[in-house]
Amino acid sequence: MSPYWIVAIVVVLLAAAALIYVLQRTRNRQLRSHFGPEYDHALEGHGDRRAAERALLDRARRVDKLEIRPLPALRRDELWTRWQAVQAMFVDNPTTAINEAHTLLSTVMHEEGYPTDRFDEEVELLSVHHPAAIQHYRAAHRLADERARGRGATEDLRLAMIHYRALFE
Repeated sequence: MSPYWIVAIVVVLLAAAALIYVLQRTRNRQLRSHFGPEYDHALEGHGDRRAAERALLDRARRVDKLEIRPLPALRRDELWTRWQAVQAMFVDNPTTAINEAHTLLSTVMHEEGYPTDRFDEEVELLSVHHPAAIQHYRAAHRLADERARGRGATEDLRLAMIHYRALFE
């Protein structure tokens, strides 16, 4: 084999490696930009950048298969009115209000087309369209869960309600 062929092969391999590197960096930046803090959460959970990015791309593919639809204006107004009643209920019965807030949020998600069977799946799929809100959902769920186990204080319920409010707004 002539030295020119060897040089040509090396140049092609280097160009391919450079292209792969640029494509990976571009995908990394796009995912980080789109998912924000959820990108870092996935990275922590998977411990490996490639695995985390594959998981985030998998979420997006799963959501693409769903029939996500916005709520009709009338229904959105009705659910907003119910949300305001839940907030008012908090003063007299914080535990019930938190349970109602979660139920109402599940109703909204279900009617928009998201599955609502498992919390982890809900979070993953919601993170595709609402990455900034996911931290509120995790926090509200954790605080309400602690209270349900008898470990949380009323202040924790207040914080959970603040997180639910951020989700509804």
